[in-house]
Amino acid sequence: MPNIVEIRDLHFRYGDRPILSGLHMDFPRGKVIAVMGGSGSGKTTILRLIGGQLTPQEGSVNVGGQNVPTLNTRDLYLLRRKMGMLFQNGALFTDMTVFENVAFPLNEHTDLAPELIRDLVLMKLNAVGLRNAAQLKPSEISGGMARRVALARAIALDPSLIMYDEPFAGLDPISMGVTANLIRRLNDALGSTSILVSHDVNESFGIADYVYFLSQGKVVAQGTPAEMRVSQDPYVKQFVHAEADGPVPFHYPGKSLADDLGLGSGGRP
Repeated sequence: MPNIVEIRDLHFRYGDRPILSGLHMDFPRGKVIAVMGGSGSGKTTILRLIGGQLTPQEGSVNVGGQNVPTLNTRDLYLLRRKMGMLFQNGALFTDMTVFENVAFPLNEHTDLAPELIRDLVLMKLNAVGLRNAAQLKPSEISGGMARRVALARAIALDPSLIMYDEPFAGLDPISMGVTANLIRRLNDALGSTSILVSHDVNESFGIADYVYFLSQGKVVAQGTPAEMRVSQDPYVKQFVHAEADGPVPFHYPGKSLADDLGLGSGGRP
């Protein structure tokens, strides 16, 4: 199956601080791919590189046959029309109604008649169960509902690629389950590809076809959710089973407390 996104030998850093090193990843069409790892492992940075918000120092990010870092502004904007993005915490426009939030990308990127935009928005809201909340403001709905509105906005243009940045963060168990099921159902209904960045093991494993685990800017493990659940890789085991002790240390690396207190290795000043 052809890939909609291919990342090859990618290196990215902020100043002198490396974030991603030698990354090699494939995202097949029609699949839900989870990118998982601890905070600071570079997960969200990957989404920003795919969307062209960031440019790598080395390597390529190929989306739909185009190398994103080499695109001019016009071609990048055209490519982004084929992408949907669900930001952390939804990022809805607070002064707009639910309807206006979902209509925003249609108004910005198309010349469709207002009547057709209305019908499309109501169809998207109906798909996430919120058609009757169309005239409410984000402040008048729950956090879980707001996330579903953001999902309706992300699919407004029927994108071939949908990216989700921590879609389950801050949601109650019921809302998490609803959101996860929507991601899977909408992906299959649209025939799109979904890239899911998340810390949540159970919800992500429940809907993903394939999983990449990142640590310190590198892919340390990959496979199906079933393979990751039984993996003996120390990092994967620690992450999947939420173990406190493992390759990911509790303390930030550096000098010991004894050294800072001037006690030295002998325990005395």
